[in-house]
Amino acid sequence: MSRRVLFAGAILLASCAVLAAPKKPAKPGALPRYGMLVFSDLCIHPDSGEFGGQRITLQRFAEVDTVLYEYTAGGLSWPVVASDVTIDPRGQQFYFTVQPPDEDERTISGKLADNGKTLVLEGGYCEDQSVPMRLPLVTDFSRKAGTCRACPVPKMKKEQEHDKPVIDTGSTTTAAL
Repeated sequence: MSRRVLFAGAILLASCAVLAAPKKPAKPGALPRYGMLVFSDLCIHPDSGEFGGQRITLQRFAEVDTVLYEYTAGGLSWPVVASDVTIDPRGQQFYFTVQPPDEDERTISGKLADNGKTLVLEGGYCEDQSVPMRLPLVTDFSRKAGTCRACPVPKMKKEQEHDKPVIDTGSTTTAAL
């Protein structure tokens, strides 16, 4: 009988050791399997004092992943609960579908960058489709929103300015003001 008790105790001890062993952490820069992450580029326009930008809140639970999407349209919108949230198995990218009030349904897709500290959304902004929108990971929820920066000059306009011919008048003097 004591041999069986020792054997059962050894099995029980081994089982507890396996359960208590640390779990394999997610790859650096990958989305954790559980928890909440907020990516946001919300800022305040200095002229009007209104918010600008977007905020994406990803909530990961055992049963389901949810996304709350907020954007600006003059003022900060009500959060829109996304549908069809899909996260790749590696935790490097995800996409979701939203339908803001009085707008068409659209799918938003993004990939993690900077070791998981930035969400880079597909598509562009500021009339330049080659400049992706980058939403940094929020780690300090008490900080105030920063000041919005002006949109960069679209590449098409820069190229057009460089293509303009230089007019040579033959004069080397400049006019005084």
